[in-house]
This record gives sequence, structure tokens and C-alpha cells, in this order.
Amino acid sequence: MKKVVFILFAFFCSAKLIVLAQPATEYVWWNPAQSSIPVIEGQGWSGTDIQNPYDRLPAKAEKSIRTVVWNLAHNAAGLLIRFRASTDQVVVRYTVSGKQALPHMPATGVSGVDLYGINSDGDALWCAGKYTFGDTIQYRFANLEPNDTYHKKGREYRLYLPLYNSVQWLEIGVPTGVTLTPLPVRNDKPIVIYGTSIAQGACASRPGMAWTAILGRKLDRPVINLGFSGNGRLEKEVVELLPELDAKLYVMDCLPNLVATVGIKPDEIKTRISESVKTLRHRKPTTPILLVEHAGYSEGGLNPGRRQLYTEVNELMQQAFAQLKSEGIQKLYLLPKSAINLDSDAMVDGTHPTDLGMQQYADAYERSIRTILNEPVGETATTKPRTQYRDANVYDWETRHNDILARLKSKPPRILFFGNSITHFWGGDPKGGRETGADSWNAVMEPLRVQNMGYGWDRIENVLWRVYHGELDGYAPAQIVLMIGTNNLQLNTDAEISDGLAFLVRAIQARQPNADILLISILPRRQLEGRVAALNQRIAQVAGELNATFIQPGTMFLQPDGKINEALFGDGLHPNAEGYRQLATKLVPYLKAAEPVAKGKK
Repeated sequence: MKKVVFILFAFFCSAKLIVLAQPATEYVWWNPAQSSIPVIEGQGWSGTDIQNPYDRLPAKAEKSIRTVVWNLAHNAAGLLIRFRASTDQVVVRYTVSGKQALPHMPATGVSGVDLYGINSDGDALWCAGKYTFGDTIQYRFANLEPNDTYHKKGREYRLYLPLYNSVQWLEIGVPTGVTLTPLPVRNDKPIVIYGTSIAQGACASRPGMAWTAILGRKLDRPVINLGFSGNGRLEKEVVELLPELDAKLYVMDCLPNLVATVGIKPDEIKTRISESVKTLRHRKPTTPILLVEHAGYSEGGLNPGRRQLYTEVNELMQQAFAQLKSEGIQKLYLLPKSAINLDSDAMVDGTHPTDLGMQQYADAYERSIRTILNEPVGETATTKPRTQYRDANVYDWETRHNDILARLKSKPPRILFFGNSITHFWGGDPKGGRETGADSWNAVMEPLRVQNMGYGWDRIENVLWRVYHGELDGYAPAQIVLMIGTNNLQLNTDAEISDGLAFLVRAIQARQPNADILLISILPRRQLEGRVAALNQRIAQVAGELNATFIQPGTMFLQPDGKINEALFGDGLHPNAEGYRQLATKLVPYLKAAEPVAKGKK
């Protein structure tokens, strides 16, 4: 018996020694502040314009703004870093300057970081990290799924930086042998938010739970957070900096720092509201401006003194808003307290939101901003805009979007052809990884100035995202062709697909009301011929209801028995060169011909 015990003891000891002897993981480290391309998103100013790599205001502002605002501008609130990697672990190490800012705010929110992974369908998934706080703070994100099922190219990650402390230096590590690819700051116009401690992030449990961060994920847009704790007071010196930022929308949420206890007189508050709006409108005549009422205090129902504070300042906002509208200020909007509608459990201390309150703030902002920007969402997946990263073995989706935006600006087309890989890999510029029908594209589409707007693996909701993010802005095409939906067949019902197409067509018409819409039926595909035929009947009805032209060129791909003619396909889904040639022939009568050039004109 003693011999057995000894053997077992020796076995476990040797096993422990084996475990202890395993080599530690070695990492390669990347410092975003040393990147050759801009990678710190959420900054309105960068490079030589700023004093420190993670500052939120330009260096020149130190001379004009109050010292307390300048010091708060060093806090990294709202900043995030994007990168791509195929890895099961990510380590972040960094140092901060400053102490615990608020006694009722977790250290993970004040000084922590927060990581989200973006899957191939565009969903942001939170990553849990183990952290240690000291002179150097370290977060270790382990047991990550390196890839989705579509490819082995990894996924995008978004790292949110501390809300209430200043980052001195920061490095991101992945295991040796893993490729970390820095992703540039997105080129969407940002939502610029000037606000108080609530906008800065108090009292979120972690940086990704600040309402500004939640809103950025909901709208999938960059957000510039200019929240200054206790000091968002609509000061002229700060407001005059805002037009330097080419914003999609300006948000002014400063009333919590303008209540009576601050000591600023009511007339001065009204003047600051009016002058702030006029300053922005003078230098940015068409950019929407959203003014926001004080959301209240959670004890306001039982504390008349506190209730009076936010009631008075909201009345001043309403008066200023009405006066500005009466003066003809356009694209000016108001988000009232009633629309924010925080409940009694939404705050930590009666003033600063809990994570629940942050979510309620973000929900209210999303509802308001989607209306302002005309970017509605529906209930089904086909009516909720999404990015994707499914075809990474062939092309990069984000890169193609940026390339197309640049091409639309430099060479506006007459006709747009939105679609998925069937369109993408037909031909045209920008090149899409492969071309199957370049001869027919060059012969038929190029002379008509058709822009290929196909993206491999796109679904209806991905085209909706592209419509919301600039692909129909700044020019006036004569015709928009839409052939999308086949990649939704595996995931959505026929009703969801037809409803999604109707939603998408309305979004297109809202942005290009003078363009003719040509809606092409879903092409038949192997083993789904019957379902596609029935679905196309629903799509024809959608086209009729929306005054769009509907055609079914796909019937030429069918044999008399209703099955696809394999001789026209490469894989039962994508046409081969001959299939594209025949498809082009069917489309020509419906593509809008170029206007004849009058005599004497070139």
C-alpha cells in the first residue's frame, strides 16, 4: 500500500513538474502610438496637432481653454484601437497617469480597457479579460475563438481605452507567429459629442459600456467623445474647435453642468446655447445639430430641490431651441428628457448612470439619431444594417468599400449595379479578386458607365449598411440596379427576404429619388429552383408597390424541366463566362441608355 501511495505521489509530482516546465508563451508587441497610419479612433485631432498620443483636444487649445478642461482632455475617453488577428489570446499592457477619479466608479471603468471581437457577420462580441492593476496595468484575453467558419484570416478587434485616466504608453501583444494587422481609423464622418461627466463615461463599469461607446456600436460609426467631467459648459473656446471636425452630426449635451448650483445665470445659459448653435451653423451650414435636455436625477421624484434644478435648465433649453427655430436655423433637433426616460435604477448616485442607465441613454440617442440621419432599422435581420467579413480569402470587404467610395467621388457613374459575388466577380473596377465575365462586362457595361457595386458574400442587410454609409451620397446616378438576396436563402424566410428588399429599396429611393430603380429577380441556383421561383413572385409584388421596374432574366438559366442549365454555371450558383454573356444580353434592353450628345457639345 505504501509503495502504491509513493508511486502515485511521484507521478503527481512529476506531472506537476512537467506542467511547470512548459515554456511560457512569447509575445510580439505592437505600440499603436508608433503606427505609420492613423489607428487611434475617436480623436478629432492627431499627429502633430496633439501634445500626447492619446489626447482628445489639439495642443493649441491649451492656451485658450480652462486648465481643468485641458487636463481632462488628456483622459482617453472614447478612444479605441482596431486591429485584426487570428489568435486565441490578446494581451494589453499600459500605464496611466492619475488616480481613481470617482469613488463610486469601478477601477475597470476609470483605468481599464475593454475588448470586443467582430465576427464575420458584423456582430460585436464582448471578450472577458483577466486584469492586474499596478504601476503597469495588464489585461489578458484568453480562450478566444481565433476564426469564424468562413475562413482562417482571423477577426477584427476593437480595444476601448480608459474613460477617466490618461494613457502614457500602451502595447498590444499576440503570441509569436500570429500576424497582427493594424486597421486604420474608419473614414466615416464621426458623431461629435460635447458633454459632461456622463458623456465622458461616469459611471460605466468598463469603457465599452459608456453610452457613447454603445451608441458607436449600435450605429457602427466613429464617435468623438468630448465629454469633460464637471466642465461641459458650452464654453465658446471649446465650441469654436468643433467645426474643425467634419462631423456627421454634432451633439450638445451639456445641461447637467449648467444647473443653478454651478452659478451661471439663466440668461447666460440661454446665450451659450444659442451662440453655440450659431457658431456651428455658420461654419457648418448643413451638418445636423442635436441639442439634449437634462435627463434628470433618479431621486427627482422625491426631492423637489433636485427636480427644480433640471426642470429650470430644461425650460431654458426649450426656450432657446424655439427661438433658434423661429430664426430659421435648419437641421436643428432636440432630444427631450421624456425621450431619454431613465428609470429610478438607472443611476449610481442619482446623477451618474449605471450600466443600465448607459444603455437607456444609448437607446434614446439611437432612436433620435436614426431619425435625423434617416437610417431606420426593422425587426428582422434583413432590415438591420451590418458589415461582413465572410469572403476574406478572396478580397477585403472594408477595403473594397473604401475603394468604391473613392471611385464614386473621382468618377461618378451613370448606373450602379448593387449585388453580391454574382455581380462582384463579373468584371469592372475596382478589381474584385477574380473576374469570370470580363469580356461581356467590358462590352456591355463599360460603355454605359456602369459601376460594379457587388461584394462577394453580401446579403440584403450588408447592402443596406453600404447605402447608409455613403455609397449613394454626393452624386446623381440615372439608374440603380439591384440584384441581391441569394445569400439570405440559407438564413431567412421568403417573407423576411422580400420585406428586406422593400426596406432596402425605400432606403435607396430616399437618397436618390430621381434615379430609376431596376430590381432583378434572384437568379436560379442548383437544388433551390422551386423556392427561388416562388420568392421571385413576392419580389415582383414588392417592385410594383414601390414603383420599381422588375425583370426576371434568370429564366434563361433554366431548362424545360425547371432545373438550372449547368452549362451556364461554374458551380450551380455563379454564371460562367457564357452565362454572363447571355445575362448581359437580357439586361441591355432595361439598362438606361446614355443621353445623346447634342451637336456642338462634347
